Amino acid sequence: MDTYFAFQSVTGLISHIFFIGITFYALQAVMPDAWIRKNRVFQAQLLYILLSIAIGSAVSNFFLDISYWSRQLPALFG
Repeated sequence: MDTYFAFQSVTGLISHIFFIGITFYALQAVMPDAWIRKNRVFQAQLLYILLSIAIGSAVSNFFLDISYWSRQLPALFG
């Protein structure tokens, strides 16, 4: 039973890090030059990081939930 929780924890960690990285990469396509004030580079970078974490975590939770629910389906039909 402990190995199941360890596997679930590692899977969740890897999923979150992966999707946060993908989101950070995707957000770099947005050109925020019109939105950012001059001399506010650090704040813009911080905003990118926080948006990446928020969006990446939401996407990761979605995929982890789909994975969990798909494992529960055989119990419904069996």
